[in-house]
Amino acid sequence: MKNQKLYRLLDNVEVIQIKGNEHIDIMSICSDSRKTKCGSLFIAQKGLKYDGHNYINSAIENGAVAIVLEQMPKNLNESITYIQVNNSVTALIEIAKNFYENPTSKLKLIGITGTNGKTTTVTLSYNLFSNMGYKCGLISTIVNKIAGEEIPTNHTTPDIITLNELLFKMAEQECEYVFMEVSSHAIVQNRIGGLKYYGAIFSNITHDHLDYHKTFENYINAKKAFFDNLDKTAFALTNVDDKNGLKMLEATKAKKYTYSLSKEADFRAKIIEKSFEGMLLNINNREVYSQLTGKFNAYNILCIYSIAYLCGLHKDEILLGISKLKAADGRFEVMKIKNGATAIVDYAHTPDALENVISTINDIKPNGHLITVVGCGGNRDKSKRPEMAYIAQRGSDILILTSDNPRNEEPDAIIEDMKCGTVDKDGLFCISNRKEAIKLAAQLTRGKQDVILIAGKGHEKYQEIKGVKHHFDDKEEILKY
Repeated sequence: MKNQKLYRLLDNVEVIQIKGNEHIDIMSICSDSRKTKCGSLFIAQKGLKYDGHNYINSAIENGAVAIVLEQMPKNLNESITYIQVNNSVTALIEIAKNFYENPTSKLKLIGITGTNGKTTTVTLSYNLFSNMGYKCGLISTIVNKIAGEEIPTNHTTPDIITLNELLFKMAEQECEYVFMEVSSHAIVQNRIGGLKYYGAIFSNITHDHLDYHKTFENYINAKKAFFDNLDKTAFALTNVDDKNGLKMLEATKAKKYTYSLSKEADFRAKIIEKSFEGMLLNINNREVYSQLTGKFNAYNILCIYSIAYLCGLHKDEILLGISKLKAADGRFEVMKIKNGATAIVDYAHTPDALENVISTINDIKPNGHLITVVGCGGNRDKSKRPEMAYIAQRGSDILILTSDNPRNEEPDAIIEDMKCGTVDKDGLFCISNRKEAIKLAAQLTRGKQDVILIAGKGHEKYQEIKGVKHHFDDKEEILKY
């Protein structure tokens, strides 16, 4: 990344005044004083917990040569350039876009939002387009990818600086399409501000993240804001089987499209046959076999087909590509354990996702028992804990409540919250040690007719306890037994 002149970075920024030299070179931009270095531009933002204005001196000590701020300090450092703005957050959006040369003007960025299905849809879209010869980028919960190169990720949607840097690298590698998960947190926090989207997709919405959004209406409006801000050159695709699907399109300027398994829509699909190994679908009057299974995956496959079609790909090539796709890591991953029983590892960590997975298993398995191992994350929405347990017990023959990522909460306390949604009867076990819970599930199977569902963590290779991430992989554990 080459250095940029400060004055160029201020294009479209509403500046009140500048104190100092605006023609200096800027080597990097950041909003975290700890990340500043020689030649940095530091943007001081007022957040919910911290005010960046309190860390200006720290940023200067670390090498910052220019500061964007809302309030001028009383004592100015003569060797520093100060840029006063009305709003540091909106200033950062423009500065990040300018510093990284407006990367989304060179890419076809497709964002997918919704409670469930985001990771599967972006991952499979990336795989489909890559397999068809397109250079692509991926920004997801599991991993970020630039034309096949993997880059670790810590958040569903990165901060605005990291995001622009990723997109800049993707444009530099001549990626044509980028598939990106768009979280409600990122929308509300302006982490996707200033990005130009080629397409936006809404999958579904159920009760989740209410610890952050406080009300379900706020959560819906966060998703809707993503579509409200699209321009008329983009397409907006929504699942009309979700009762809030059409709401997403109410105020958008984008071209509107719909998909459905049960209603009239631009893109329709029907499940003809299904097993644990896959399913036969009819999509817009054309049959295709998918190695994924279940109603929720039918929605994902239909969504992927719709995206590809709206991007101008030929429907025959799309269907052929879909038939070759495999499940995303930790999303309804099916495996056999030593006694022939089926084990399924899935990321389902919301009531709706858990119900979808359990109903899919019960719909497919001919006989035998369903043994479900599930927990709930610590320091997250507590209201869904009893509902998760209720859904799991209602749909399973045996339920084992255990730890997910307890974080800073006591695992047994989380399990007690979950137990409020259960009935005390045979077939209910509470084991806070997840390793032991999985072991018990394997021991309780009686043969190849039985199915174990290990829900909640999916692709994660760790368990977070008291601020420390310990290696833990549900797939590794179940295959031991």
